[in-house]
Amino acid sequence: MDELLLTLPIIQPEPAAPARPRKPDWLRVKLPVGPEYAKVRRLVDEHKLHTICESGNCPNMGECWGAGTATFMILGNVCTRSCSFCAVATGRPNEYDTDEPRRVAEAIQLMGVKHAVITSVNRDELKDRGASIWLETVVRIKQLSPATTIETLIPDVKANWEALDTMIAGGQEVVSHNVETVGSLYRLVRPQAKYDRSLEQIRRTKAAGKRTKSGIMLGLGEKKDEMYKAMDDLAANGLDILTLGQYLQPTKRHLEVAEFIHPDLFAHYREEGLARGLKYVESGPLVRSSYHAERHVNVPI
Repeated sequence: MDELLLTLPIIQPEPAAPARPRKPDWLRVKLPVGPEYAKVRRLVDEHKLHTICESGNCPNMGECWGAGTATFMILGNVCTRSCSFCAVATGRPNEYDTDEPRRVAEAIQLMGVKHAVITSVNRDELKDRGASIWLETVVRIKQLSPATTIETLIPDVKANWEALDTMIAGGQEVVSHNVETVGSLYRLVRPQAKYDRSLEQIRRTKAAGKRTKSGIMLGLGEKKDEMYKAMDDLAANGLDILTLGQYLQPTKRHLEVAEFIHPDLFAHYREEGLARGLKYVESGPLVRSSYHAERHVNVPI
């Protein structure tokens, strides 16, 4: 019996998985409630619209919808990219809806929106990247609601600069394109995008005379010196407005949070961005691209 015991393998217990960082108190948000939220909910459903508020699991949906505002997502709700941070569905999109620009414009008119934010999924399979729909959407909003100011949060056009020119030609006041993270993390976070190409897209947008805006998520593993470099790069390529917010893992299939950034560090990055020549920096744990977007229209540039 003793000889048999000596021949049995010694089974070591598996090492415990590293504990996930616990979400701090400053990231807690209120559930969406109230009559204005219900009104926006009804209009979005009735007009069969997509919003990045829902598709992106935005933590500010209750606050923004409660104030009667929303960020509309055009060209469907299936993206041709597979970014490891994003909750929007990935796959082969259906044919785009040519009536969508009219429905978006009518919904914005009914809501009485003073400042509208429009974004879209990536449509890499389309020759013009969906630029014709972008242009028609902005033009129709301006026709029905001439007093409404517009920010368009446009995707990476993969160096199709003709498509970019069409996307930004509708008369919108702000054109945004998010770099999302620092250059060293692009392969992990945005495997189908290129850091330098996004910078060039911002540079070309500024050269066309537009007010430019971008956003970065923090907590993916970026270092301070990488953040400083990213802000330097953005300022050098003509960026006016930068948003900085905490990355939150949308599902277990997506990248885990490497770190929850303290509000004091967000405040520090805001000051650093301004010192580096950016005109306006919206920085805080719950900040997202369209958060307080109405403030960015009148930033002196």
